[in-house]
Amino acid sequence: MAYNVIVVDDSAVMRAMIKRTLQLCRMPLGEVHEAGHGVEALEKLDRHWIDLALIDINMPVMNGEELIERIRERPELAGLAIIVVSTEGSEPRIEKVRSMGARFIRKPFAPEDLRRAILDLMGEPKNDGAAEGAVVSGDLDF
Repeated sequence: MAYNVIVVDDSAVMRAMIKRTLQLCRMPLGEVHEAGHGVEALEKLDRHWIDLALIDINMPVMNGEELIERIRERPELAGLAIIVVSTEGSEPRIEKVRSMGARFIRKPFAPEDLRRAILDLMGEPKNDGAAEGAVVSGDLDF
């Protein structure tokens, strides 16, 4: 199954890195959308079917916590799979996003960690990726 993904981060460079990581990890991708903050992400979520959101916490206009709250309030989006990809170090803040049903991956991240988190969250079988030609440990670090 190909996933439609939205990558929400105020850094265009980080959005590009995450998108590239998804490609290198041979994730089954459909459409990949980008947003620089939560308000822009909500606008895109209104216009496109999204299976997975990769969201930063610290962003201008609307941060990741607020975005997740708004997503969870909407019945049509409440079950959206969310992974927070952030440099956030505050355990209470990390626990808050986890309590809202989001996974958390700390930047910098290893590609295989992102791949594993996505496969686990999306209910896909896990393997080492070798048969699929996926990135192996050490090939790419951010």
